Order: sequence, then structure tokens, then C-alpha cells
Amino acid sequence: MTGVIWIVATVLVLFSVGYVAYGRYLSRFVELDDSRETPAHKYQDGQEYVPAKKPVLLGHHFSSIAGGAPIAGPITAALIWGWLPAVLWVAIGNPLMGAVHDFMSLSSSVRHEGKSIGYIIGEYIGERGKNMFLWFAFLVIILVVAVFSLLVAIILDAYPQAATASIIYIALAFVFGVWLYQLNLPFIAGTGVFVAGVFASVWVGLQFPIALFEPSGFADEAIILLGGDGAWVPGSGLFGANTAMWIIVALVYAFLAAILPVWVLLQPRDYLSSFLLYTGVGGTLLAVIVGTFLGTAQAPDGTTGAEALTIQLPAYTGFFGGDLVDVAMPLFPLLFITIACGTISGFHSLVSSGTTAKQLNRESDARMIGYGGMLGEGLLAATALAAVSVIAVTDAGVGGIGAALPNFAEGGGLILTSFGIPMLTGEVFMALVFVSFLLTSLDTGLRLGRYMMEELVGTPETDVENVAANKYVNTGVATVAAFLLVSSGQWEELWPLFGGANQLLAALALLTATVWLANWKDTKQLLTTGVPVVIMAVITVCGLLWLAFVENLQRQLLDPAWRAEFGAIGVISSGLRMLLAFVLIFLALSIIKMAYDNLSEARESLISPEEPAVGSDDD
Repeated sequence: MTGVIWIVATVLVLFSVGYVAYGRYLSRFVELDDSRETPAHKYQDGQEYVPAKKPVLLGHHFSSIAGGAPIAGPITAALIWGWLPAVLWVAIGNPLMGAVHDFMSLSSSVRHEGKSIGYIIGEYIGERGKNMFLWFAFLVIILVVAVFSLLVAIILDAYPQAATASIIYIALAFVFGVWLYQLNLPFIAGTGVFVAGVFASVWVGLQFPIALFEPSGFADEAIILLGGDGAWVPGSGLFGANTAMWIIVALVYAFLAAILPVWVLLQPRDYLSSFLLYTGVGGTLLAVIVGTFLGTAQAPDGTTGAEALTIQLPAYTGFFGGDLVDVAMPLFPLLFITIACGTISGFHSLVSSGTTAKQLNRESDARMIGYGGMLGEGLLAATALAAVSVIAVTDAGVGGIGAALPNFAEGGGLILTSFGIPMLTGEVFMALVFVSFLLTSLDTGLRLGRYMMEELVGTPETDVENVAANKYVNTGVATVAAFLLVSSGQWEELWPLFGGANQLLAALALLTATVWLANWKDTKQLLTTGVPVVIMAVITVCGLLWLAFVENLQRQLLDPAWRAEFGAIGVISSGLRMLLAFVLIFLALSIIKMAYDNLSEARESLISPEEPAVGSDDD
């Protein structure tokens, strides 16, 4: 049997080479210079533009980008096509495309006053191109919030202990923000006190698990906060009352966090939770090494005794998937949109240019936060692959989002028995790690959606525009839209659509960086960003077309048996997903055409010193 350590070793070696060599090259390529004033200092307002210490900003950025997708995606891909294609896509694609994408998105935004990727592309291809990009991004944000809110609810229902701990460290984060920014108390001392509080919340959660209604998880003695069966809760018939209510709570939390100043909750909570996340990822990777050589305290079949960690899944199941799927699922293009976050993710461009660029203290911090942060998410994907690979999965239908929690938590708990940690305690801890990622992505996603809408409106001139620019209104619209998507009960259908849209957004973000480079200096080579643009555009357009014509049209709308089973609501939902796929493709191809025209013009005429390009050294 193949040792799990080979998954970890492959990823660590390639990522280390990428950060030392390629990351250094990229820093020089974009000419990072700490003598330049960053937007965080230039426009400091105590609300959005707030300079942050590198470890604080790295914690926020890493927590924001590393949501549930780098766990659910790799697990799904490993179950369908085997662990080897999943590992190769993460280990190679991340340093060559994903980390480049994040670094270039952050660097280009810093050189454009901390503006979003949509604003930057508009500087070069015009207002129409900017608006198309922003609408594209806004649709992706709604998909992100919809999928992640459900994942949060599933975890909190399955592990009520995680619910208790999550509430505690959200409260700790609020107090930590006051500690740092209002009372100006010592940063190091505060870190020690409040990080200890975060880990103490794990113990409290184990002792006092809470649920809103009767949970379906592993806590037999959970404290029930609300009485009755919860039949009145929207979505209770689909998900159960406890899960449905946690969806609402998660969305309300995300709404509040998205409209508050970043120092109140976003910065301190992400910083504190990053210690939990680093411990989860780093601890699991270290436990893999220990378990390989010394064995685990428990075997995958539940028996006790030392046993070396080995991979229980097949390396490759075939181009169209193995026995765990009941329909043909071609590796190309579906693998590359199933594993989005973990390899390359367009959502990261919105984080990098939406919040991170407004908090960057020095330009040189961009290498660690942008390039290094994405490598960190790749390590999370490797952790997920290691966790699922030690569990022998034999039942059909276990793939997808529904398998992400039980397989990740169970496998992670098994790996952590290498340290002598009881398996149930390890499972609960890994569930906490999972929910920490998800919550940060939720509130950051909604905040970014607010930025998108505000940029679409610009300076309000009419009553309608004033309403649309209102942060309470536009954040509320995105929240309600996400809730309606989840309440349709078609969340499993939304996952691949989210993956395709997310990856296509990444292609557009890389395209934006390519346009910036072309207009900056005629001597800047464009292959670093241009080649990934072509690769990701081809993959994602093919993937979205497959989802539209095969998954929705052929297997659903044209199947009488399917129509009879799911009725009018299913037909409408499937039709809307097809329409959304076509809209995303149209918007993307239109932007690509306008950007190509700009690239052609930029390289036909030299940029004179008297008329420097936006974002150049002379700005």
C-alpha cells in the first residue's frame, strides 16, 4: 500500500521550490518597492483602508480564501477519479497558476489605489467591460455565499461542539478588536491571551455542545436552545430544522460582519482563527509523518493498535470515474472545476483586491500574503486529500459536498490519533477547523459583494442609485438571493456551477493582470499570466457547456422520468442553472474579446515616458 506521506511530500517539495524560486522572480518582475506608499496608508480611514501587520493580514487573507471549497473539492475529485489526478492538479497547478493569480491580483490592486479587479480592467477596456466583470463577480459571490452557508449549517448540525466554540471565538474576536484598536493595548500580549481563549473554546464546546433544534450529529446531550420541532423554519422540510435554522443564523452573521468596519470583527476574528487553522493544517501534516513511521492509535476499521497510515483509495479510477459514481463524469474538464480552491480560484482575486490590498502595510508583504497564502490553501487541499485517503469508501453516492464533512473530519480524526488524541476529539477539532474556514469566507464574500455593487453604481445621482449604493440594501439583496438559492434544495447542483464560475473568474483576473502588464511597460513578458489565462478559459468554458448541455439538458430536462420526479420546480431550477451558465460564458467571452483588443493596441505602440500607463512606477 502507498503511504499517505507521499501526498504530503509531493506537495511540500513543489510548493517550497515554487515559493523560493518563482515567488522571488514574481516579486522582482512587478518591482515591489517598500518606498512606495501603499493604499492602506495613503487612504487610511479607519473603516476599509486600515494598515495591518503582516501576520494579522496573512491570517485574515488566508482565512478568507481558504473556505470549505479546498476541502470539499479535493475529496470529491479523489472519490471520483482517484487520489493521483487530484494530487497532481493541486501540486503543479497551485504554484504555477493559483499562487501567480493571487499574487498578481494583489499587486495590481495595490498599484491601482486598492481598487477591485473589476475597476482595474475597466481602466483599460472601458466602462462597459468593467460593468460586465463586476456583474460576473457579483453572481459568483452569490453562489459562494449560498454554498458556504449550507456547509456551515451542515457542520454545526453534525458537530454541536463546533457551534459552541464558534460563538465563543466570534465574541473573543470582537473584544480583541477593541483591545487593539480602541484601547491600544499590546499586540503580543493580546495575541497570547485571545489565542489561548480560542483553543479553550474547543474544550468548552466539547463540554457544552449546543444546537438550535434537535441535531442529527454526534452530540447525544446537546443543549437545545429553541423548543418545538422547528417545522416553521424555512427549509426545515429539506434539511431538517436544526440545519435550516443554522443557515439563517450563518447568513445573518455574515450580513452583520459585512457591514461593520473591518477592525470590529473581520481583522481580529480572522487573525485569531488563523491559529486554529494553522494548527489544523500543520498538525495534520505533521501527524501524517508521525503516523507513517510510528503508526496511529486506531486503524481505519475502528480497531486499536499501531498501524502505519496508508492510502485506502485507488490512485486512478478511470477517465469517466469509478464505481462511486452512477453516471459518466469525464476527467476533462470536470476534475479541473471540481477542485477549484486549492489549485486556483477566482474568488481569491476579489479578496486580494477587495479587502487585502486595502490593508497591505508594505509592498514586499505581497509575496508572503499573496503567493504564500495560496500555497497555504494548497496545503489545506493536501490535508483534505490525506484525510479522505485513509478512509476506505465503498458506498456509491458519497461524493460531493455531502461527503466533505464526514470524510474530512473522520479521516482527520484518524490521522490525529498518531499523537494519541482520541478519535472523537480529533474529529470535533477538524470540524472546528472546517467551520472556521467557512465563516471567514462567508463574511468576506458578502463584503466583497457590497464592493461590487458600489462600484457598479459609482457616484449615486438618482434615488434608485442611492438605494442600490446603500450598504445595508445591497448586502441584504445578496444575502436574500443566496438564501433563495439554498432553499431551492438544489445545492448539489450548484456546486459544479460554482466551480466553473469560480475558475472562469480566475481566468478573467489573470487576464486583467496581463492587460495591466502590457500597458505598464512594453518590455514586460506576458507568458507568466497569459498562458494560465488560455488554459483556464478553455477548461472552464468546456466545463460550463458540459454542465449546461449534458447535466441539465440531456440528463434532466429531456428525461421524462426526471421531469416527472422533480416537477415544475425542478424544471425551472435546472433551466435557471443553464441560463446562468450561458450568461457567465457570454460575459467572460465578451470581456476576453475587449481585453484582447486592448492587448493588441498596447503592444503595437510603445508607451512613452511622458505618458506612463496606469500602475507604472511613475504613478
